[in-house]
Amino acid sequence: MPRPSLPGLYSSTPRISFYMPVSLLLSAGEASGDMYAARLATELQKRLDVKIFGMGGAQMRAAGVDVVTDYSEVSVVGITEIVSHLPGLIRAMRKLVGEARRRRPALAMLTDFPGFHLRLARKLKPLGIKNVYYVCPQFWAWRPWRVRIVRRRFAKALCIFPFEKDFYGNAGVPTEFIGHPLVGMVSATLTRAEFAQKHGLAATPIVTLLPGSRTGEIGRHLPTMLAACAELKKTKREMACVIAVAPGVELSQIHRLVSISGVCAVVVQDETYDALAAADAALVCSGTATIEAALLDVPMAVVYRVTALTAMLAKPLVRTKFFSMVNLIAGRRVVAELIQDDFTPQSAAHELQRLLDSEPARNELRRGLAEVREKLGPPGAVARAADAIVTLLQ
Repeated sequence: MPRPSLPGLYSSTPRISFYMPVSLLLSAGEASGDMYAARLATELQKRLDVKIFGMGGAQMRAAGVDVVTDYSEVSVVGITEIVSHLPGLIRAMRKLVGEARRRRPALAMLTDFPGFHLRLARKLKPLGIKNVYYVCPQFWAWRPWRVRIVRRRFAKALCIFPFEKDFYGNAGVPTEFIGHPLVGMVSATLTRAEFAQKHGLAATPIVTLLPGSRTGEIGRHLPTMLAACAELKKTKREMACVIAVAPGVELSQIHRLVSISGVCAVVVQDETYDALAAADAALVCSGTATIEAALLDVPMAVVYRVTALTAMLAKPLVRTKFFSMVNLIAGRRVVAELIQDDFTPQSAAHELQRLLDSEPARNELRRGLAEVREKLGPPGAVARAADAIVTLLQ
């Protein structure tokens, strides 16, 4: 499929001034969305005299966004898990809609998180507020019929994967392919040797674990990841285990699970790229982290587990052969996927052993990762998103 044409990599759009700052609503419901939204806020502030408010976290606050409700109130994965979070979801919705009525934003820019943002868009549209989807939901993977809701409630969809433009466009949604926001932004700050020295690691195989950014994900993934490392240590006694923790995650849960496991592991926070770049192999929770690992060319296996009831309810809704973003983008199996019951200490240890011991296996995987990087588009996605939003405002 030919790649959609792209504007210039770096915008030369001049900063536009109005008589008073333009009010914009920007919303993200989890850690990766907070990162993408913060970068968009920064790019918009270069172009416009704006006041941005919405839902987000630490990165959006640092970018100057007035965060009226923190995404920690709503961050949840899974059909059954939503029930326990309903009070927080309702509070966050009321705050955002109330502030939208008061501030009358010219646009609402909603980042992924469809269960919440589709409902928010429905409430904002009658107020005369245009909705833009920045980082579209993966409806091509499951519940594809929901794309009709996007068509009804959104003025534009900004697509980060090339195949999304056709999926949304064919459904009648005005679309623009901007490329992936992480391209050109993911890099390590330390060499492998520097990272190992900083954390007291010997020059032995390093296995990096990324268990996820949500409390539930960590609870479901990390014990099995640590058990896999314990299995691997039976044959690789000098192996070093590193747990890379996402920004904002409470470390007490991590340390408690490590203590229970009995595995000697180094825990690092805000050093994910360095921990991945130093790894000989990694176990990565499915999601944005797999794209980051692909951009860093890390041999990995992708894991994910939800509650048994959520898995049962979700299974009939899934419409893709693969689960991980890396395989979906490649259109073939590049990395091993250990999902639900397939994610065991033994299966995870087996995949790590294979990647550590087999150079042909590592080389084949890295050829696939190179294909994925090619399909993610060139750098400058966030700048292109900002340009598209400025055009909508004009």
